[in-house]
Amino acid sequence: GPTRKMPLTASAMDFFQLFVPDNVLKNMVVQTNMYAKKYQERFGSDDAWIDVTLTEMKAFLGYVISTSIHHCESVLSIWSSGFYSNKSIALIMTQSRFEKILKYFHIVAFRSSQTTHGLYKIQPFLDSLQNGFDSAFRPSQAQVLHEPLIDEDPVFIATCTERELRKRKKRKFSLWVRQCSSTGFICQIYVHLKEGSGADGLDALKNKPQLHSMVAKSLCQNASGKNYIIFTGPSITSLNLFEEFEKQEIYCCGLLSTRKSDCTGLPPSMLNNPETPQSRGQYRIRMKGNMSLICWYNKGHFRFLTNAYSPVQQGVIIKRKSGEIPCPLAVEAFAAHLSYICKYDDKYSKYFISHKPNKTWQQVFWFAISIAINNAYILYKMSEAYHVTRYSRAQFGERLVKELLGLEDTSPSH
Repeated sequence: GPTRKMPLTASAMDFFQLFVPDNVLKNMVVQTNMYAKKYQERFGSDDAWIDVTLTEMKAFLGYVISTSIHHCESVLSIWSSGFYSNKSIALIMTQSRFEKILKYFHIVAFRSSQTTHGLYKIQPFLDSLQNGFDSAFRPSQAQVLHEPLIDEDPVFIATCTERELRKRKKRKFSLWVRQCSSTGFICQIYVHLKEGSGADGLDALKNKPQLHSMVAKSLCQNASGKNYIIFTGPSITSLNLFEEFEKQEIYCCGLLSTRKSDCTGLPPSMLNNPETPQSRGQYRIRMKGNMSLICWYNKGHFRFLTNAYSPVQQGVIIKRKSGEIPCPLAVEAFAAHLSYICKYDDKYSKYFISHKPNKTWQQVFWFAISIAINNAYILYKMSEAYHVTRYSRAQFGERLVKELLGLEDTSPSH
């Protein structure tokens, strides 16, 4: 849970600033002004530009964040006269001023000579965000590695013409997280860039275990020695990775797929389906040291690799129609934690910012901001301030937008 006690009067902005404090926003102001100056030295002066202030930067963020609550395709529709216009917040800043800030907005204005990393324009922000996540929250023992649901707004896709869909560029990165499976708090973000279509590109590695094992190691680099139990999907599950994690006192439970997983070192007899028909709930086990490979049958064969649960401990999967189906405890635990993450995706994925810039670093930035707001809401729900005001996720987002725009007194209304 949370590592610090927030006051009863804590506002949405107070929770958001646990992760995006004023010093980070001030740095955005400085870097944006530096970039604007350099841009104008190179391409000619821009008489309409005046240096951005901290108040304007907060308002700028507020406008873009508002697209996570009212899913308009373009943030500029706030100033339009159409369905997504928002007269109550449109008066804080003119559309032309917003567009100027959007044009010059930067987190790192210039590349340093020793920088080779593709995410150099956003890395300091991601590092700062990670520090905020680490210091504000202690995760539970059980955690999940996965790719959160950050697809396009389904309503927009359904109403989009083919031409508009073709115009939208494919994402050039994949985003993975380590997530506390009892609260939904995202403890760590890892962004993998698709760096061209060469041998090291994401396309070349997409179904290959080396990419997913590299992602898993990066996400768990701060987890060693803490006895965490990590749940993984088929693309990450592998005997070599689990054995490596066990040396660091990280224990695992993963679903195994003969098609997607790295099955190196696993007995072939367990990877082939038996010829004799199985009844639901039957399972076979093979062990090597602390590692168990479980093949469980329920309308199909499911394989699990784990060193976190004893294979002889019994559990049950409860189905509405068929009642209780016996299974090893590892299978029950895996199903419970994965179903929580599905619920999290259903609840929070619709609050991702729908503004879609062309630049990859800006796409990553807005996804990271969306995750920070969801984390802020989770901390708010676990605080005493929630018992005073009881905002839903949508209301929390609206309060945050108004506070960033300076429309709301930050003390909550009773």
